[in-house]
Amino acid sequence: MNVKKNGQIGARFIVYLSGLLVMSLGIVLLIIADLGATPWDVLHVGLYYQLRLTIGSWSVIVGVVILTVASLISKEFPKMGAFLNMILIGLFIDLYLLLPFMQTPPSLVGKMMMFVCGIIIYCYGMGIYISAQFGAGPRDSLMIALTAKTGWKVSHVRSCMEVLVLLVGWQLGGPVFWGTIIISLAIGPIAGIALPQCQSLTNQFLAKIRKQGYTTIGNEKDRGVS
Repeated sequence: MNVKKNGQIGARFIVYLSGLLVMSLGIVLLIIADLGATPWDVLHVGLYYQLRLTIGSWSVIVGVVILTVASLISKEFPKMGAFLNMILIGLFIDLYLLLPFMQTPPSLVGKMMMFVCGIIIYCYGMGIYISAQFGAGPRDSLMIALTAKTGWKVSHVRSCMEVLVLLVGWQLGGPVFWGTIIISLAIGPIAGIALPQCQSLTNQFLAKIRKQGYTTIGNEKDRGVS
């Protein structure tokens, strides 16, 4: 029985960590494309301009505030995955930004290609890590809490969140360009598509791991292993 349980926890953590890595890459690609960052990163960069620290550090600090608000709305204590999300996303963002080959493309076409890839990678990374059910991160915890509270669609809630955060980040001097507006409007609908797709794939993966766990336990019994 322990073999089965440990295998599921390990498999879910692999999915969770993979999702965070993918989503962080999407965030950094959008920042580097220089066509406008995500609304949350407009806020993080704006805070960086005003108060220094790193962009990743502000991602963690803002995450603490947002997670607290989400907990108050949902009246539930955050899962451990939410705390890991806060720390790892900030760390991954700063590490990706340190890579020497992460450079802004010289041409507009290159920037646009990086921009589009960044949006898709970001949304699917979010879908992957949420599907592991280790606990949504601060921003997605707030999205889920507001969706449950209001009964609105995920896409509507997410879009409203992005627009409001964008306005605050803009006032702080964050990098706002036409791409930021596109991100604000596109993330909600794309996330609405990505989340169920990623959940379905993760369920299939975990079912396969579970089946292998049962097979392992059965083989041990056949050999007389206790």
